[in-house]
Amino acid sequence: MSKPLTLDDYNRADVMGSLLSVNDFVRWLSSCLNSADLVYGHGYADAVDEALTLVLYGINMVAPVPAETLRSHLTTAEKKRIIELLERRIDDRIPVAYLTQSARFAGLDFYVDERVLVPRSPIAELVEQGFEPWLHNQTIKRVLDLCCGSGCIGIACAYSFPEAHIDMVDLSSDALDVARINIASHGLKDTVAAIQSDLFSALDGRRYDLIVSNPPYVPQPSYDALPAEFDHEPEMGLVSGQDGLEHVTRILEQAAEHLSEQGWFCAEVGEARAALENQWPQVPFIWPEFERGGGDVFLLDASSVREYF
Repeated sequence: MSKPLTLDDYNRADVMGSLLSVNDFVRWLSSCLNSADLVYGHGYADAVDEALTLVLYGINMVAPVPAETLRSHLTTAEKKRIIELLERRIDDRIPVAYLTQSARFAGLDFYVDERVLVPRSPIAELVEQGFEPWLHNQTIKRVLDLCCGSGCIGIACAYSFPEAHIDMVDLSSDALDVARINIASHGLKDTVAAIQSDLFSALDGRRYDLIVSNPPYVPQPSYDALPAEFDHEPEMGLVSGQDGLEHVTRILEQAAEHLSEQGWFCAEVGEARAALENQWPQVPFIWPEFERGGGDVFLLDASSVREYF
């Protein structure tokens, strides 16, 4: 079997001269990405998805585009920009979302950079569905996005619950700066607030009908073994002690004080799910199934939170 071609095997002048169209570059980038042993864990399914995104970004466009655009020829400047993006993706292992400074979550566009995690939580499906059937016929007046990062969950909730006020909390001032960019770009300054807080510490007396959290949950040993792409994300947004439960334990122990009488709590715990269920086997965690993949997200109603924590 012949050895796969790598980026080093290509002559830049040959690429510049022989590849003409958007489709040509999508095909070539896909080949290069497939040969580079990359990890697609930041919002894109495979090399083709990443290649199309990078090529379109290189010509200041986003999908979907008309078929004639894909057949159109690129300028020399556009080709150079696309090749530079490809080199940064492969050589530096930078996730595409950071290269384009954009990500989609729950059908919405968000600004992202290396101050925040790349949005990719399956919680997006629950937000799009208005957390049905669990919130069926409930009036949602206040929502909390705890450990908000870019603010994608809280802002998406503002679309699903347009009558609600949304608080978005993070310990990182850098993350909150990004969240405020997204609040402004979505025109939600009147209904969404970004608050610096160590979990609930700055929220005395506030209660919510829905608390949603995608907290750090990666065990330290697992983090140490993550691929290079994850080195570009803030470690404080990923790591949660040796078993991944440090943050969610603190949250569960304090959540009852901040849930309304009929409130609900939702959190993603990733690979820490087994440790969570082993630590609290008596708790009736609800684990929804997701059509688009992913999982390890649980829900608890306020009465269960009060009873067990």
